Amino acid sequence: MVKINKVKDTVFQISGLYKIYSKKLENDIRSGDIPNHVALILDGNRRWAKRHFALAKQGHWKGADAVENLLDWCEELDIKIITLYALSAENLNRKDEELEYLYELIRRRLEKLYNDPRIHKNKMRVKAIGRVETLPDSIKDVLKRLDEATKDYDEHFLNVALAYGGQFELVDAVKKIGEKIKDGSLDVKDIDKNEIEANLYTSHLPQSSPDMILRTSGEKRLSGFLMWQSAYSELVFMDIFWPEFRKIDLMRAIRTFQERKRRMGK
Repeated sequence: MVKINKVKDTVFQISGLYKIYSKKLENDIRSGDIPNHVALILDGNRRWAKRHFALAKQGHWKGADAVENLLDWCEELDIKIITLYALSAENLNRKDEELEYLYELIRRRLEKLYNDPRIHKNKMRVKAIGRVETLPDSIKDVLKRLDEATKDYDEHFLNVALAYGGQFELVDAVKKIGEKIKDGSLDVKDIDKNEIEANLYTSHLPQSSPDMILRTSGEKRLSGFLMWQSAYSELVFMDIFWPEFRKIDLMRAIRTFQERKRRMGK
């Protein structure tokens, strides 16, 4: 787990040494292997708000701003595939004002993304993964337009996990495979790893398995995120709330990734 002493880090940041360190860190990680696919669990919005004596919605708003910054940093570091865990399927069971606010915030940011020239400049395919059919029509409408506008792009990929659950993803994959067996297009003996992956939400990706999965807020679990795809992913847990996330934190996570010995089960 990557730990950050917030007091020391704040003092360091306002000094001239911070820029020097940041530049050196970036040069160092650029000399190593940059992960091609990075997945992030965006955790800690409400706890950040509580710590700052703010409303929960302010934490979510700051978290949404951090996502926009993240897209810039990933572009600068040439990370090709980004998968964001934005809203779990379990969250949809909470019928409260906060969930309605989250729906509206997600809709607004998706609309902003739809009009963002970066997705066209970078040839970025944008796709939601999860049980999207359970989301409000206003969100499904924007997602449909984003999918249509970017369906032919294949240089960069942005996946937004909405109404997502790893167990639900596997259940849905089994159902798709069952339908193929039922209509005669697939024989049971032909079910293998590739067939399962072809029926997951991430089947459109050139690389469905993240090289690195990063979770903020200090929690050390995946919470069902990409259960199949994470089999050999490097896991990095950072003791920082998502709204506070900076480029230097992303670079520290990449440095941790580069220091690992990836044997892929061998």
